Order: sequence, then C-alpha cells, then structure tokens
Amino acid sequence: MSDKALLQIHHIKKYFDIPGKGALHAVDDVSFDIMPNETVGLVGESGCGKSTVGNVLMRLHDATAGEALLDGKDLLRIGAKDLRDMRKEIQMIFQDPYSSLNPRQTVSAILSKPFIIHKILKGNALKERVRELANTVGLEPYTLSLFPHELDGGRRQMVGIARALALNPKFIVCDEPVSSLDVSVQATIINLLISLREKMNLSYLFISHDLSVVRHITHRVAVMYLGQIIEFADTDAIFANTLHPYSIALLSAVPAVEFARMKKRIVLQGDVPSPLNPKPGCRFAPRCWMSCAKSEECRSKDPPLVKVGNAQAEHYVRCHHWQEAQKEAALVERQSKG
Repeated sequence: MSDKALLQIHHIKKYFDIPGKGALHAVDDVSFDIMPNETVGLVGESGCGKSTVGNVLMRLHDATAGEALLDGKDLLRIGAKDLRDMRKEIQMIFQDPYSSLNPRQTVSAILSKPFIIHKILKGNALKERVRELANTVGLEPYTLSLFPHELDGGRRQMVGIARALALNPKFIVCDEPVSSLDVSVQATIINLLISLREKMNLSYLFISHDLSVVRHITHRVAVMYLGQIIEFADTDAIFANTLHPYSIALLSAVPAVEFARMKKRIVLQGDVPSPLNPKPGCRFAPRCWMSCAKSEECRSKDPPLVKVGNAQAEHYVRCHHWQEAQKEAALVERQSKG
C-alpha cells in the first residue's frame, strides 16, 4: 500500500449469511490501492465478486470486515452524516443506464437532483450548471427535456456519467459501464471516460469482464476468482507476462483479429468450487491445468498474494507454484553471490 494513494483498501470481506447453509464468501480478504488520476481494473468471470467490491465501497452493502480509507476516513465505518458528505467525493456509474435512471423524470430533472439533495444550487444557477454537465459529456441541449426511454443506450449512459460528475467527485466506481452497449458506442463511452479522467483528475475503479476494454482504459489490473484477487499488476505486465493459470486461461479467450496473434484457447475443466463455506486450499486448484495443482499443498493450504519477479515490479500473484519459484530464484541468487 502507498501512503500517496487516494483510496486504500485493506482486507475487505463481504459474507452473505444463507439460512441453514452457512456463509457465502462473496469477497474474501481483498486489498489494493488506487492512486490519484489512476484507473484500476477489476476483472473476472460472472459471480467472482467484482461488483460486490464496488457495492461495498459505495456502502450499498455493509462490509463484513476491512477498511477503505479515503482522505483518512474509513468509508466502511463512517456515520450517516459523514457518509452523506462523502457522497460528494465518491460516485458510481451503473451497468444498466436504463434501470439506473428514473423513467418518470427528464434528463434535466435527473441531473438537477444531486444539487437539490445537497442544497448546493437552485434557480438559474442550477439550470446553467445542468447545461454545463450535459455539454461536458457530449449531450445535445435538446436531450435535457427528454425522458430516458427517448434516448439511445449511449446517451442514457452519458446521462449516468454526467450525474456521477455533478458534485466534482475524486473517485468513481464504474460497474461494467459499457457491457450493455453496442461495440461502436462502447468506444465513445470509453474515450469519454479517459478524457474526463484527465480533465477532472479523476480516479476510477473499472469493473469489467471485457479484457479488451480493460486493456484500453486501465493503468493496473486486479484479476478476481471466487472472491479473491489472484493476480495484480500493471496492465502491460498482466497482458505481456501473465502468471496465474486462471489469468492465462482468461486471456486465451480474448478474440484476436489478426490470425498471427491468435493463441490456443485454454478450456478449463472441472467444476467451480462453491463459495459457501470454502474449504482450505487454492480455490482454483480443482480447475487448474498446471501439474502442481495436484500437490497436497494446493489442495490443503491457501496461497498468499505475494510479490514476484523484479524487486521494483509491482506484480503480485496468489499461486503456490510461483511462490516456490520465487523461493528457488532467491536461493540461486544468494548462492551465486556467496
């Protein structure tokens, strides 16, 4: 963790009690930080817990354990009054731009709501600010009088983005903001988010299952599997030097336009373990295609998230294989110096 980080996330856990069955470990000991003006991607298959992380940070779910420090205040523990004030600093862009907008209100009314709730602007000053917001995200002036159902998907998401920007936040959770849009519209929204990040010095947690999109917008990437981060590194490192067997399989499924760049797809075998009362051991071991997954250590001992490779590289992986490889490399280095 860096002291210069805008947001420091320490050991977040979110368990859901299932009556008669136990605890579902949706998020299990997740830690990372987000720097000012940085986008951190959170990727993984459906059900891995990535959206739950975003919901916990926004206090849409109460955390079971852990802390998230923004400006020295723990977002997960502050009271109602402080949380209301903190809403000006943290906002969210939702996956479905239709269901996240009030169908009974015009775009103008939707964009006015944050200012009315926080009693910041009114009258002509409010109308002018709403027009500025619309212009910032590329909405035409006439759209302010329309209802959400009268807009296409791209413009609806622009309204959602404008609403998130209204109070000049520092940090925005982007929960799969382009997954419901056409590919041609996705590029427009992604480029808009990048432009806004630079102009307004924003930081994003970008949640997605689309690795092509993640590669374009993020600085660092965290790969999640069954509630845990199993690999975390700079975006270039994740794509050029993937280490965890799950991450390698995930990247092998990304479509390639050029035939020369196509890779053989790794098809994972076996069933995904249940997140209900998970047993000790590597959670990916039942599906792992590395021979070491058959070892007793993989089946019985939880692998820690450890730093691997060059001492200056920020590349972390949760895998017994790489943990042992790191130990062997360190031993060889000591012997060569001795």
